[in-house]
Amino acid sequence: MKKLAVLCGIVLAASAAVDCAADEKALPREYAPAEKEVHFGELTMLTDGGENAEAYFSFDGSSLSLQSTHGDWGCDQIFTLPIGGGEMQLVSTGKGRTTCAHWMPDGKSVVYSSTHHKDEACPPTPDHSQGYVWALYPTFDIFVINTETDELVQLTSEYGYDAEATVSPNGDRIVFTSDRSGDLEIYTMDLDGGNVVQLTDELGYDGGPFFSPDGTKIVYRAHYPTEENEVADYKSLLAEHMIRPTQLEIYVMDIDGSNKQQITDLGAATFAPFFHPGGEKIIFSSNYPGRGREFNLWLINIDGTGLEQVTFEAGFDGFPMWAPDGKTFVFASNRHNSERGDTNVFITEWKD
Repeated sequence: MKKLAVLCGIVLAASAAVDCAADEKALPREYAPAEKEVHFGELTMLTDGGENAEAYFSFDGSSLSLQSTHGDWGCDQIFTLPIGGGEMQLVSTGKGRTTCAHWMPDGKSVVYSSTHHKDEACPPTPDHSQGYVWALYPTFDIFVINTETDELVQLTSEYGYDAEATVSPNGDRIVFTSDRSGDLEIYTMDLDGGNVVQLTDELGYDGGPFFSPDGTKIVYRAHYPTEENEVADYKSLLAEHMIRPTQLEIYVMDIDGSNKQQITDLGAATFAPFFHPGGEKIIFSSNYPGRGREFNLWLINIDGTGLEQVTFEAGFDGFPMWAPDGKTFVFASNRHNSERGDTNVFITEWKD
């Protein structure tokens, strides 16, 4: 298995001997939360350098899966990282572009999306001449890697974007986003890729899905264009495998796709929703109310009431998740960076 040690803010070979005792950059590092961040205990910084995001807990809460671009990596690859910090272990192939990793119930396998089987090079970045857009690489398929044996199993083979996969806490289903129908919809499937069920069918983007703690509901982000010019813009970008994510709201539905409910109405770029351990609240990231580049974490009741700001640092805070114990919390942030624009992973004790 391929291992990288993140030490002293530098990515080094695992066999290298480094004395970091006197280096203030040695990881992990601890910081106090911002003054108004009353839900956070002391913050522990687990990465330092590059783009590190979408860090999600294993079923036993001992490790994180994450995507990262750092060092010589030209685009995101998938790594695992102990919650106490230390070695980042490369689990993807190191080829193509990857995204959206999530642990499987067995504690030794990770599900993620990759383009490596179509082209070993990094795919081109999206064309921002059309404004801020996300790329929907049609060569993304969903894979499961056994981190102990390196056995790689491909779960999807439909042409188009298959990504954003996460696993039910019950350990029986995967939920993911795909444009195989010609539109961006949410699907579920068995852990082996079988029994695929489409859950959404309204014109527009449905994505970023996560299960509730009891596995009975799914929270997701969505935007449904209604005005003629909005519909034309959405369809035009989708034909070029892109989406404009500047207006997204949070929704919840039952795991069979029924009982869809809109939770937020902020008119902002609202994404990365995750259920609170109690199942009655949702945390998410949004640039509300300024709609600029400042993204904070927010809490809201599942009935749409009780909006509460959680983070107050300048820059980006996103990709929140609680560990299965309901007490440990992880998110990605621009705070305390060594280099401007970096995104790093922080872990803390959650205080309700």
